[in-house]
Amino acid sequence: MTTTTSLPADATETTEPAAESESDGEIGEVAAEAADAPAAQEPEPEQPVEAIEASQNIVEGVGEKSETAGAFLQTLQDAAVQIGNTRISLLDVLLVIAVILLVITLAWVATRLSRNLIRRITRFDSTQKLLAEKLSTVAIWALAFLIGIDMLGIDLTALAFFGGAFGLAIGFGLQKTFGNLISGILLLMDKSIKPGDVISVSDQAGNEAIGQIRKIGIRAISVITRDQTEHLIPNENLMVNQVVNWSYSSRDVRVKAPVGVSYDSDLELVSKLLYQAVDETNRILANPKPRVNLMGFGDNSVDFEIRFWIQDPEGGLANIRSDVYMRIWQLFKENDIEIPYPQRDLNLRNNEQFEKLIATLSEHEGGNKG
Repeated sequence: MTTTTSLPADATETTEPAAESESDGEIGEVAAEAADAPAAQEPEPEQPVEAIEASQNIVEGVGEKSETAGAFLQTLQDAAVQIGNTRISLLDVLLVIAVILLVITLAWVATRLSRNLIRRITRFDSTQKLLAEKLSTVAIWALAFLIGIDMLGIDLTALAFFGGAFGLAIGFGLQKTFGNLISGILLLMDKSIKPGDVISVSDQAGNEAIGQIRKIGIRAISVITRDQTEHLIPNENLMVNQVVNWSYSSRDVRVKAPVGVSYDSDLELVSKLLYQAVDETNRILANPKPRVNLMGFGDNSVDFEIRFWIQDPEGGLANIRSDVYMRIWQLFKENDIEIPYPQRDLNLRNNEQFEKLIATLSEHEGGNKG
């Protein structure tokens, strides 16, 4: 006989609680992990950037050798202000000042040494030596700037804002300064203007004077006139304006002195006396020879012109012309040569009204006598 045994309904579902327990465990683990994890990761604040990286290295290096000195430097390092994302301490400021003083001193010494070495080069003339001095000075100071940046350990990217501001300053405020610097270098390269040259300068009133170039600087040249007035002319003006250089290719300068004599004078004697006056005056060159020219017959005089040469225009042109005129005056006095002054003859045309006026004046004068 066969018997059939049926299991209870609940017995067939014994596996479901186990499954539920497993799923509940997984959910609990996930919840625990979620509870352990931070709710939300907040962005960490950016750390300030040290303006001078070398300052912290100095503090650490000195602190290893001397605790007292290291503590003092650390105090200076802690006294800081923060500008944007850059931290500037009191030690940074003192370190920058010390490095600037050191770099300036070294650059100044190097500049003096380079000038002394360049001046000893015999192959260079005065213009080439001056040009080499200017270029070496610019190179030394540029190198000193880079060395100072490297000593301080300044990140050049931190100077981006300063570089932009400096570029704007060059574009607006320092444009003329850099223009004069480049103009001065170009003038020395083509030798159109060099120290010792004699040029014509004009003041604000338009009066022209002869001056000698004393030196060519980075911004301007110095010109000294005969009255010891020093004119500072920007280099850029010499590049764009017309300049009279009396000693550019030769130091010989021709001077002209006009002279007028009376029509009653002996012209051959006058010419002889003019040559004599030139020969007896100092500073006038014998070669090229002076020349006396008869320029024309004027309204009041016979016009001559003396042309002679000098080799020292920096000594003045007006004074040498004055010396010649003074000697001419003496020679003309000795030989009775007249220097005329302007004269005018008044001719009155005869007419009826004029004759009546003369008759009236005559009658009036006769009546007074009677």
